[in-house]
Amino acid sequence: MSVSATTSETEVMTEPVRKSSNKSVWLITPGVIWMLLFLVAPMLMMVYVSFWTQTTFKITPDLTTKSWVTFFTSETYLNSLWTTIRIWLIVLAATLIVGYPAALFVGLFVKNKTLQTALLVLCVIPFWTSFLIRVLAWRPMLGKEGAINLILMKLHIIQQPIEVLLFSELSVVIGMTQIYCVFMVGPIAFMMGRVDQSIIEAAQDLGAGFWRIFRTINLPLTMPGVVVGAIFVSVMVLGEFATAAALSGRKVNLLGNIIVTQVGSLKWAFAAVVGVVLTVLMGIVVAGLLRVVDLKKEL
Repeated sequence: MSVSATTSETEVMTEPVRKSSNKSVWLITPGVIWMLLFLVAPMLMMVYVSFWTQTTFKITPDLTTKSWVTFFTSETYLNSLWTTIRIWLIVLAATLIVGYPAALFVGLFVKNKTLQTALLVLCVIPFWTSFLIRVLAWRPMLGKEGAINLILMKLHIIQQPIEVLLFSELSVVIGMTQIYCVFMVGPIAFMMGRVDQSIIEAAQDLGAGFWRIFRTINLPLTMPGVVVGAIFVSVMVLGEFATAAALSGRKVNLLGNIIVTQVGSLKWAFAAVVGVVLTVLMGIVVAGLLRVVDLKKEL
């Protein structure tokens, strides 16, 4: 075969590849433009505004680090940062403790697909009502004369109402756990449904017990679902403000509550500082969770 023939064949083969590459570029262009306009640009603007000069009655675009220094030198704001991290960790652990057994039951022990779907729909039913209604519904449940205290006193388990159930950090954790638990159950149940039952049956035939099967088969194969659920829960809990304000009586201040307060006071620069800190915190958490499991490979 001559050199000219080989060259012509190569050109013919590379031409479709170039056309395909050009089509791919055109397909992703709208998405890239959207991300640049509505994600990257607002984040850069938020960083820029965080360095503006904030006075009592106005804000000017004179760059300064005063708002940043105020945040990292104030015990109040640092306590809010640690409170946000602490509640996030507690709620993440609580949703995993409550959600994983529920997903394990639905995905492993319920064999009927219709019943599985019905149980998952039951988990989603609370989302048919308003978020604020679901949050405020905990008040009559957790109050001194609420349903929980009344039931416990009727059963003679306690003699006096438990006051710490409402307007405390505990009430915030309870409310967030109930609201966001479904975001942990869904991804885990999905991954549980993908587990090949023949593998579990083979392990049982070889004499493996429930806990060994769970440790060596179910848990590793459902880790992508755990990571996805943890990302969902983490992003929503770290950005929370409504649940804390409604159930803590404003005794628990998260970073989200500070942002709402500062925006309401027209202190845009300081609100931008807290927003940047919260965004960086979310980025670190999501990046750390993504290092646990390679989702591209597993999913």
